Amino acid sequence: MPDNSADYEDEEGLISDFDDVDDHPARVWNLLLLINPGDEETALRQFDAWREAMGGEEGDSSDERWLLALRDVIDWTSGFQVAEDDPEALVTAIGELAARWNLRIDWGGDLDDEEFAEAMEVPDLLSVAYDRLREHGYSLWNWNTGGEGLAGWVALSRDDEAMMALTSLLGVEVRPGNDAF
Repeated sequence: MPDNSADYEDEEGLISDFDDVDDHPARVWNLLLLINPGDEETALRQFDAWREAMGGEEGDSSDERWLLALRDVIDWTSGFQVAEDDPEALVTAIGELAARWNLRIDWGGDLDDEEFAEAMEVPDLLSVAYDRLREHGYSLWNWNTGGEGLAGWVALSRDDEAMMALTSLLGVEVRPGNDAF
């Protein structure tokens, strides 16, 4: 997998290339590269779809429309969005994301077992998925949707600092999957 941390940090570890508001599309592009590790083709396809969804107005970090458009173009490929009370949808979505890297999540029990499945809640499942993905060098992230369910993505664990810095510049409040909103 390519190490794209140089895209975000200079030799002193400071982010310097993304200081202008005019660079908002570049920041979105770099986020897409983070959540599509080693798959620039998918990132480019999603970036084009995002620009089309924005209708030529690429917005800025203060305008939430860009994030909602991004959420829609990455859904079921590089990201997920589920209702807070739908653990089955979360398991399916995270399973799809993990399958990109030929991974399967061990949820700690049989999800076909009604008793086990009913005992699991979405934040618990996010935490389990976060732990299992970390074992393979990936981090599961969730972002603050303002109460409209849960949404997030997966990136390489080695890019955790870059993810935090970039999402901060984008104005997106993210947390690791083991700390759900």
